[in-house]
Amino acid sequence: MEKNGKRPRFSVIVPVYNRPDEVADLMRSLDEQTCKDFETVIVEDGSTVRCEKAVKDFPGVNSKYFFKENEGRSIARNYGMERAEGDYFIFFDSDCVIPPGYFATLSRILDANPCDAFGGPDAAHSSFSTTQKAINYAMTSFLTTGGIRGGKVSLEKFTPRTFNMGFSRAVYERVGGFREMFSEDIDMSTRIRNEGFSITLIRDAFVYHKRRIDLRKFFRQVHVFGMSRITLRLLYPGSMKLVHTLPAIAVMVGVAMLLLGLFVSPWWLLPPAVYLAAIFVTALASTRSVAIAAKAVPASVIQIAGYGSGFIRAYFTKILLGRGRDIEEEILIRKGK
Repeated sequence: MEKNGKRPRFSVIVPVYNRPDEVADLMRSLDEQTCKDFETVIVEDGSTVRCEKAVKDFPGVNSKYFFKENEGRSIARNYGMERAEGDYFIFFDSDCVIPPGYFATLSRILDANPCDAFGGPDAAHSSFSTTQKAINYAMTSFLTTGGIRGGKVSLEKFTPRTFNMGFSRAVYERVGGFREMFSEDIDMSTRIRNEGFSITLIRDAFVYHKRRIDLRKFFRQVHVFGMSRITLRLLYPGSMKLVHTLPAIAVMVGVAMLLLGLFVSPWWLLPPAVYLAAIFVTALASTRSVAIAAKAVPASVIQIAGYGSGFIRAYFTKILLGRGRDIEEEILIRKGK
């Protein structure tokens, strides 16, 4: 949809499944953008509770709303790209809130330093609950797996995630769309790099990401992340680095120290205790909240335990046991089928 006879520079593409309240918050933040050179493409992926009203409640946002049968978030994103008109495709999750200057910042930086693909960090908004802020710490701290994700202090190349990711139409035309799989954004970034395109971290183009609202859901999420790292290894032999194994190693070492502390000597519990104390202190320094820091400790344990156990589980079943159906699925994904 062209506005005032001009195609938008950016197309915001958001897959949605039963999240009308989240979409309302997202749309409100898009309505408050200081730069309006974008369209918003909302793809409802077979929801039973639709968000169409939440989209229509903000007529000031140049929006397109589509409803389709449930096929998965990657297929929904591809559906949106097929109908988008912008020069760049921007991907947010429905649980994101966008700062008012996001597109103004993005436009300024791309004008000065054009790039093929990019992404930005995420942060916790002041209105988020203490649990959400604690989970945000766990997902971004260097003491957990923040160094694997890429960012301010990183142990590997920056990899955009679909809560805040963008690439040019030229990238899409050569690389194609997302594959329907876990860690589809890492897969997409790998394919983009393999085609010779550049990927840039734009630190000032950040979003507020609500993430999971309770620790049980958070565990399930990061457990899947750990399993998907093995999927990526199967797809891209040689892509796994030592850093990706650290959470699994931490789980095994942590369990060993716990058992030794209980049955041999309590001194074995000292290293884990020092580590947890470091998490509390750094979280307190970062958030300036005792409540958030206190919740950051179990959130960080869940982050590492969930990711590490998922990695171990998938490594055992897919690599060591070579479960036939799983391997066949990876080969089909690799072939783009």
